[in-house]
Amino acid sequence: MMISTKGRYALRFMADVAQHQDEGYVPLKDVASRQQISEKYMEIVVKELVKAGYLRALRGKGGGYRLSRAPKDYEVKAILEVMEGPLVPVACLASKTNQCPRKDQCQTLPLWEGLNGVIAEYLGRFTLADLYQGHRMGECCLL
Repeated sequence: MMISTKGRYALRFMADVAQHQDEGYVPLKDVASRQQISEKYMEIVVKELVKAGYLRALRGKGGGYRLSRAPKDYEVKAILEVMEGPLVPVACLASKTNQCPRKDQCQTLPLWEGLNGVIAEYLGRFTLADLYQGHRMGECCLL
């Protein structure tokens, strides 16, 4: 599983907005500048976050973006799933019920289920508040 640029940029955008929303609505161009991301690409990412209800948008002077709820109420895993779809290591685990006709004989299924559990548990531990408050998340940078 590889997290795409869209997923990584969504986390960076959301964390930046969380950090600056006390100043009012946060303009996309300000976030793009701080994060060194193309405004055009950020527009694509932000459109999906607004559609998912994660951000509120205000057009015009003084406009920009705000979080729809408190940063502590956004799981990193959920933000990534908006951009990436299910974060599963194999396709048969993408739906709630495994529809694979070989699931009862599959010798590797327990391995994939275990890995899926580790991914879900790890990403589910962190919230947007953890990101923008700079909490350490281990040896590597999540963003």
